[in-house]
Formats: sequence, structure tokens, C-alpha cells
Amino acid sequence: MKIKQISKIVVIFLFIVGCKDSQKKEQPTPTETAISTYYFIRHAEKDLSNPDDVDPELNQSGLGRAMHWAEILNEVPLDAIYTTDFQRTSMTAAPTAVKKDITVQYYDPQTIDIDQFKADNLNKNVLVVGHSNTIPDFVNKIINESRYYEMDSSDNGSLFIVQLTNDIATAQRLHFNCNCPKERE
Repeated sequence: MKIKQISKIVVIFLFIVGCKDSQKKEQPTPTETAISTYYFIRHAEKDLSNPDDVDPELNQSGLGRAMHWAEILNEVPLDAIYTTDFQRTSMTAAPTAVKKDITVQYYDPQTIDIDQFKADNLNKNVLVVGHSNTIPDFVNKIINESRYYEMDSSDNGSLFIVQLTNDIATAQRLHFNCNCPKERE
């Protein structure tokens, strides 16, 4: 008789414990914070000696600025670098890519899927190099608002920093001067 009572108590105990465990499993678990940080820059100064060249390299000032960007971004733990498929953007990204040992990825600003770009770079620090018209547009698409406009053609020192925390964007624009060698006129 005692065995039957003990068995019933054990069954009731296991039932109660099982119910409590199942209640714990049904409660939502806290979500992890997803933070992605994007650094956007325009290519450095390009060689304007041939007005017919649609894909010029950087001039001496531009090469100096590209090195300057590598120094500025030295302490940033970058995970990826994207540039458009032009010599001036690739050359601007090159010193940073070499210093960080990162293979540059190419993107087309006209066809890039912003949602896919965000998904591919979730929880990453990413450098994006583009042009005076494409960088502000790219930033606006990431932050989902029209805050920034086409850059002046002489603006090679702006750095846009966008941080997405659980898809909530904060953005700022900084400007860096460069004591780069000046082109002779």
C-alpha cells in the first residue's frame, strides 16, 4: 500500500515539475543586440590630367589621402571593405585593405540590395568607398531617410559613420583634413 502511495506522489511530483519546466520554455528569451557599423568615404583625389579618362587613378594628393584613411581607420576592427569597380575607389581602399588583410569586395551602387547588404554585414564593421553622388545615397538607404545630399566635388575628407543597433540607425558625418602632398598646377 505504501508503494502505491509513493508511486502516486512521485507521479504527481514529476507532473508538477514537468509543468513548471514547460512554463519556463514557453517564456520568451531575451533577444541579442545586433550592432553593425558602416564607415562611408568618397574616393580620394583623382588624376584630372586627362578629361577623357572615365576611370582615372588617384593623383599624388589622393595617394596621400588613401594612406591617411588607413591611419584614421587603423584602430577600427574592420570585417569587410566594399568599393565600386573603379580605379580611384579601389586605390583609396587599398592601403586599408592591405593593412587589415581584407579582400576588397565590389558593389554596384545602382543595383545593390540594401536589405541583403545589411543581412550580409550583420554585427560587422564595414568600410564602403564610393563617389560624391553614391555615398550620400547609400547612407540614406541604410538609415532609411533623406538626410545627406550629393557631396561637393572637392570633398574627399568626409567620413559618414552609421551604426545600426537592432535596425535602429544613428548617423554622423565627420570631416578630416589631410596634410597630403599637393598637386602641382
